[in-house]
Amino acid sequence: MTTITVSELAAESAELLPGRETLLGDFNFAEVLASNTSLAANVMTICSSANSLAYQSVYVSQG
Repeated sequence: MTTITVSELAAESAELLPGRETLLGDFNFAEVLASNTSLAANVMTICSSANSLAYQSVYVSQG
């Protein structure tokens, strides 16, 4: 962990963000597409098992 001196702290500055009313024209959205697919087949067999692998994916697009 790094320590800072009092003079470094005094040199810091901050700026206020604009009010919400000035940001009305800004639109922000995120499109999220998710899928989970799996397939297993156990056809015409006796006393057997079927294994399945699942494929998962998530796509996020923000504009």
